[in-house]
Amino acid sequence: MTIDVRPATVFEDVRTLVGPKSPDANVCWCLSYRLPSKANNELRGPARGAYVAELCRTAPPPGVIAYDGDEPVGWAAVAPRSATSFARNRRIPHVDDLPVWSLWCVRVRPGHRKRGISHALIAGAVDFARAEGAPVVEAYPLDNGGARVDLTMAYAGLRANFERAGFVHVADTTSVLAGHPRVLMRRDLR
Repeated sequence: MTIDVRPATVFEDVRTLVGPKSPDANVCWCLSYRLPSKANNELRGPARGAYVAELCRTAPPPGVIAYDGDEPVGWAAVAPRSATSFARNRRIPHVDDLPVWSLWCVRVRPGHRKRGISHALIAGAVDFARAEGAPVVEAYPLDNGGARVDLTMAYAGLRANFERAGFVHVADTTSVLAGHPRVLMRRDLR
């Protein structure tokens, strides 16, 4: 198996990974941190998919997709922090004024887990951000200490996986997800 990570420019592949089974559903579409809360709550049903389709046509695209051959098997959301709600988040500190990029969602499709795809996604997201000129990539993973994490809430990633990818812990946060604290980790690209 060879995993290829590419920018998320193909909307149908993004839909496969983060879209709903029913087009009228109000699922995340990985917009929860990309939009201000009010705008996220007002964007309903098919309008959510239409918004993501537009993001896929815009530079830079909304993240990266891992492919096994031509099959989309994983997703990672990565964008300039200034274009996300992390720019205003009171629970996740800003440690300096660098124009960092945020990596906040790593998702692997059922049936493809436990094959290293999340590691490839993190590395691919870093490469993508570097190519777009990011000086630093931040992530806000769960510090689960090896404890089991519900897969629904594991989208933020796990601290150990980011450490393996060369990220370092730079700050604690007051954010908690699935009963686990989130930490601020960074990978310096300068």
